Amino acid sequence: YGAEGGDSHPVREFGDAATSPAANPGATTIHIEGPSESPTHQPGLPRGSGGEEDDELLGNDDSDKTELLAGQKKSSPFWTFEYYQTFFDVDTYQVFDRIKGSLLPIPGKNFVRLYIRSNPDLYGPFWICATLVFAIAISGNLSNFLIHLGEKTYHYVPEFRKVSIAATIIYAYAWLVPLALWGFLMWRNSKVMNIVSYSFLEIVCVYGYSLFIYIPTAVLWVIPQKAVRWILVMIALGISGSVLAMTFWPAVREDNRRIALATIVTIVLLHTLLSVGCLAYFFDAPEMDHHLPATTAAPNQTAAAAK
Repeated sequence: YGAEGGDSHPVREFGDAATSPAANPGATTIHIEGPSESPTHQPGLPRGSGGEEDDELLGNDDSDKTELLAGQKKSSPFWTFEYYQTFFDVDTYQVFDRIKGSLLPIPGKNFVRLYIRSNPDLYGPFWICATLVFAIAISGNLSNFLIHLGEKTYHYVPEFRKVSIAATIIYAYAWLVPLALWGFLMWRNSKVMNIVSYSFLEIVCVYGYSLFIYIPTAVLWVIPQKAVRWILVMIALGISGSVLAMTFWPAVREDNRRIALATIVTIVLLHTLLSVGCLAYFFDAPEMDHHLPATTAAPNQTAAAAK
């Protein structure tokens, strides 16, 4: 082919020039990689610790995605099982982490933003309230038994009504108070634009986890010493009350100063009323007289006198 035509030489020269960079030092060389080749190193900003640390500190990696997808997560109709199933979609690690946060409040840290905002749940609050109900009822009966232990004339009668009374008090507090607080915050947000706002589910979650400290406290209330009981209730009240105060203060601090302080004081007073009321009713209240001889001795003495 090269012997017959003269245009084979230009083609060969063009190929030699393209394949020999040394022939033309000033030319630009373009290298095309094959599909099997992969670059070993690409210069640029590393996606290592710097970017990931910024995302972690700013919460751009998980929290923003969770908030953007929150509507899709709970978009099922409220009469379906899937709608309520999302409220219990939480793992054991998250529940334990939130319980730990309610027991060890950190000054200046928001409980909702640290533990709840990524995935508020009802699983933890429901079982915490249920456990607290039985802890109060059983401990109250056991405390009454220990107080009269050793009295020969005392006949122990378990008071099962304490279970229903404790359930009514605890669940009413864990649902009605957050509902009233949520309505109040929504009303104030319509008048004063606050930077921090909470949903009803987040408020219920905060109240539910704040009650966990009362479970071991109710068990220790079995100790038949009033001084010890009141010391325990003050410790529990200080821990759980600080969680509520530090959580809801950012939601009202932009409001009128008096209204903000009155809101926090009301929250703490209602919490105090719950703890002191449970202690006074289930443990310090005068029990019914279960001493038998007072009711049985009189008829026997009357019968003996008649004979």
